[in-house]
Amino acid sequence: MQETKDIGLRGIPVADTKTCAVDGEKGRLTYRGYDIDELARYSTFEETVYLLLYETLPTRKELEIFKETLSSERQLPVGIIRHLKKRKKTAHPMDVLQSVIPMLADFDAGARVGTKGAQIKTSIGLVAKMATLVAYWDRIRKNLDIKKPDETLGHAANFLYMLNGDVPDEETAGDFDTCLVLQAEHSFNASTFAARVVASTRAHMHACVGAALGALSGELHGGANTQVMNMLFEIDNINRVEKWVNAKLDAGKMIMGMGHAVYKTMDPRARILYGISEKLAERTGNIKWFKLSRKIDSVVRAEFKKRKGKEIYPNVDFYSPSVYYVMGIDPDLFTAIFAVSRISGWCAHIIEEKFAEAQPKPALYRPEAEYIGRYCGNEGCKYVPIEKRE
Repeated sequence: MQETKDIGLRGIPVADTKTCAVDGEKGRLTYRGYDIDELARYSTFEETVYLLLYETLPTRKELEIFKETLSSERQLPVGIIRHLKKRKKTAHPMDVLQSVIPMLADFDAGARVGTKGAQIKTSIGLVAKMATLVAYWDRIRKNLDIKKPDETLGHAANFLYMLNGDVPDEETAGDFDTCLVLQAEHSFNASTFAARVVASTRAHMHACVGAALGALSGELHGGANTQVMNMLFEIDNINRVEKWVNAKLDAGKMIMGMGHAVYKTMDPRARILYGISEKLAERTGNIKWFKLSRKIDSVVRAEFKKRKGKEIYPNVDFYSPSVYYVMGIDPDLFTAIFAVSRISGWCAHIIEEKFAEAQPKPALYRPEAEYIGRYCGNEGCKYVPIEKRE
């Protein structure tokens, strides 16, 4: 029997893509050929979504029209709002997203229209509504009045307004916008791959995004950022970091937010988030969580090098919690916010899976597996009636 290796398809190309490139050796990330450092510095989330969906940066006029279209799609159907108000208040935000996003297909006349134009239109609606859905659910579960979308605000500022009830200051809105840009896309990660597998069956966009949400919810993927915040709560004091980290490593346990399946050097998104967390801490005076994160980062890297003889670096999930928490966002919403951004990348990949010229039609995913179960010889196992079994 062939040796079982490359578990989880690590390092095995499964499809061609023009959407995103991740260079793990150099620590480089590009969307449609544009470096994440430049996009984070100069672009906006709306422009990034346009780039992902239309494969090119927009002109000024195209961006204005796109922003107007996106903002006009923010409001949820009345039937969805009624459903949210009937949900159990303790429902996890990710469970709400995974169940409600497919319901939006009921209100989308183009959900099952098989043209690329219809799929892009559906994608714009989903990107717009995902943010509203997260904000509405948080306020509904807290018995607060929902804040209807403000079409005069950008996507990031409007989300924080709908969530917290106040229009954020320009710097905070800008920082959050950058966070959305950083998390918009990351090639064939678990949730994107899940979306593409479902898309390969020719399922509609809402079903594909529902699958992606399920994958994102796990703590080894999008749920890692909440686990990082829980770690910060548990340690709480910077003087306890070294003892806590060593106890975890001695027990052979993971330090959430440290290490990455692809990057062999610093995750470029983590480097940018580090700067945002530091600036936000200084601006607000709430420096505890940034300093605690930085200390954990330093200790883990030093201990890992001493114990394993190799480097480990923080990933995108390590510094985002200290940013979101200082912005007044509850930890159990962190993964949902990841979805608010990543849905743009999911939609781009779903469209690519369905319409890429290089892919054979149909390109249904059907991997092989090594069977290691019961084996009863060449004839197989013989069924024994239940009355004759010992």
